Amino acid sequence: MKTIEERIIASETHIFKAVFPNTTNHYGTLFGGTAMQLMDEVAFITATRFSRQRVVTVCSDRIDFTKPIPEGTFVELVGKVKSVGNTSLKVHVDIFIEEMYQDLREKAVSGEFTFVALDKDKKPIPIV
Repeated sequence: MKTIEERIIASETHIFKAVFPNTTNHYGTLFGGTAMQLMDEVAFITATRFSRQRVVTVCSDRIDFTKPIPEGTFVELVGKVKSVGNTSLKVHVDIFIEEMYQDLREKAVSGEFTFVALDKDKKPIPIV
């Protein structure tokens, strides 16, 4: 049986996406709602990999958009479990911009998502 710390390390999730014109606004940057959807998906995968249980998002805490994400770049989404409670856990997600044709990478967005583990009757159950 893995320790909580080992499970946190093993559940870290990385996903890469290309930013195409169909996901951008009239400024040629990624829609904020699209970024939030991608973040919630990565957070869900991270929470599920950690707990190996059914989980649902119950809260998204402060999401900071510090850099616009331009069309024609790659983004890397990184999800990491930050804290574990009795029936819930928090996952921190960062989005990094990576230039396609240059060796440039910078953080653009970060936020936290809270998940609760549920049984088959949709009642909260212990996460660990």
